[in-house]
Amino acid sequence: MAQLRFDGQVAIVTGAGSNPGLGRAHAMLLASRGAKVVVNDLGVGSDGTGRVRSNAEAVVEEIRAAGGEAVADLHSVAGEDSAKAIVQTALDTWGRLDVLVNNAGIGVVAGFDEISSNDIGRLINVHLMGHIWMSRAAWPHMLKARYGRIVNTTSGAMFGMDGLTVYAAAKFGIYGLTRGLANEGARHNIKCNALSPGAATVSGPRFFRMADPKMQEAYDAKFKAELVSPAVAYLAHQSCDVTGTLFDAGGGHVSARLICATPGIENPELTIEDVSASIAEMFDEARLAVVTNPRSKTKVGDKVASSLMVALPYEPT
Repeated sequence: MAQLRFDGQVAIVTGAGSNPGLGRAHAMLLASRGAKVVVNDLGVGSDGTGRVRSNAEAVVEEIRAAGGEAVADLHSVAGEDSAKAIVQTALDTWGRLDVLVNNAGIGVVAGFDEISSNDIGRLINVHLMGHIWMSRAAWPHMLKARYGRIVNTTSGAMFGMDGLTVYAAAKFGIYGLTRGLANEGARHNIKCNALSPGAATVSGPRFFRMADPKMQEAYDAKFKAELVSPAVAYLAHQSCDVTGTLFDAGGGHVSARLICATPGIENPELTIEDVSASIAEMFDEARLAVVTNPRSKTKVGDKVASSLMVALPYEPT
């Protein structure tokens, strides 16, 4: 198989200043395959407080030392104007933007009853709004070029995990954003996918530790950030033939996460008791149908899924 390369393309990778870190690994791989990379990082580390620092300039120096091209950007993803500034860095430096990898994030681990309102806001602003503002800043340039690749970062925690309820809400919101952008971008050759990574990074010890040191050592050895990046790079490549998908990647393993539906029940005179009596039938997995498969007839970007809906004119408030 011919090597998949990014020669002549420009990529932005947000949250790419930590070492070891997912963003750094993504940026290093893209640069090694010919991409010119904007290495974005605010520098405050995994919890957003600065207790564990990150350094975009250091990653840029690594890329340049390896023969690649990169520039550092220190703006925040969490604001509309600062997100536009990140995209402008790419345009000012190389005059184009082909790939956006939304990786920046912070962590807060706390029960829903104890997490502060401020930390709720920080999680939503950096994760969900950060993805929205970055994608929105990149969107007009990709529309004009009639080409673009956006890779969003979700998390396995989006399906529910103690201490990460608000984080999960933001991450599931990112998946919804991914589906919507995939649909809107399909006719413009803009593909948007999401990926849930599993990796041992500098952020892990700040929030979690394993009780068994040997297990922690084994995890750190197997789940290198560099083993997530190939899946990200595929989704960012011009040859990528899927959009609206959710990949899960870690430790060299890559899979697709699909949302399914059961046939359920139907009754034109439905009652509460009908629902109660049909719970087992509604959760019967024998006839599951995938509803998020991009290769199905209702795939994202295909008008079959929404042909009956006609949007009324937008009235901004």
